[in-house]
Amino acid sequence: MHQKYKLAFIIKYHRKQLGLTQKQLADSAGVGKTVIFDLEKGKDTVGFNIVSKVLASLNIGVNLESPFLNEYIKLKL
Repeated sequence: MHQKYKLAFIIKYHRKQLGLTQKQLADSAGVGKTVIFDLEKGKDTVGFNIVSKVLASLNIGVNLESPFLNEYIKLKL
């Protein structure tokens, strides 16, 4: 399954588990209802900052992984 479709499924699943309509989630995240619709359909036109707002409203955290991340963290400490 392509990554954007996983995100679409996760957002829709969490929204439904919380008993929220698309409009309610949009209001909670401070975005338009169309944004939620687009995310749940897997559209890739939604910016990361907007996706972050929606994920935060659903209490979904994001973990970044990379083969270079540990090295980067060591350099920043």
